[in-house]
Amino acid sequence: MLQNLLTNLPQNLTNELFETLVDSKSVKIERILSKGQHTPADEWYDQDEHEWVMVVAGAARIVFEDGNEVVMGPGDHLLLPAHRRHRVSWTDPEQTTVWLAVHWTE
Repeated sequence: MLQNLLTNLPQNLTNELFETLVDSKSVKIERILSKGQHTPADEWYDQDEHEWVMVVAGAARIVFEDGNEVVMGPGDHLLLPAHRRHRVSWTDPEQTTVWLAVHWTE
């Protein structure tokens, strides 16, 4: 069935929304929708799997435990190796940020 990452965006997005598009033994692909949400300052993602993430629409910032931060806009993508501690420090509160995330293990 044909789908589009940029359609069916909720008008009111009070919480970040995770939608699984593909889930198999070796890979999981998600559409993530954010609108002003961010990871709490005292929490870090420390994932067992690798993650490749792309901002399809909107804008976001990801900060790493070592203090490095990247600003992401439409088309920007990033590889997050397993256990690279990071958090989303900001997403645009004025528009929906649409992420495409691919998770896998070796």
